[in-house]
Amino acid sequence: MEEIYEGAFMRGTAELLKEYQLKVTPQRLKIITILEEYGHLNIEDLYHKMLKEFPNVSLATIYKNINQMVESGLVQEVKLPRTKSVYELKKEPHLHMICSLCQKVEDIVVKTDKMVKSAEVVSGYHIKESFITLCGICPECRKSA
Repeated sequence: MEEIYEGAFMRGTAELLKEYQLKVTPQRLKIITILEEYGHLNIEDLYHKMLKEFPNVSLATIYKNINQMVESGLVQEVKLPRTKSVYELKKEPHLHMICSLCQKVEDIVVKTDKMVKSAEVVSGYHIKESFITLCGICPECRKSA
């Protein structure tokens, strides 16, 4: 399976679901579309966006679908300090920047190979995944402060 996610719409959302061995349903197609458009969303925000097109969808259905997408590797859970987890479509390795004031989350692509290798040497671990979150104040909040 392709590790780097380059946009669901390049290959089509249905094909993307099939690639990750997930059944194609209207709800799953919409979840991918929403995550593609908004990036990082917690379950509740995703649920409220889903209600616009699927007024009878339950919160349990959203949890079930997201959990299956996480297990398949299509979607990644991003655990952030002092807030609820958010979800994003799997992408190339990247860092997360979170604004301490407005809570905005942004992806920053930087090379982490040397840091991960150094951590392996120091710890003796074989690192399979890394999740790095940096906190600060975003440019918009700095301007308005």
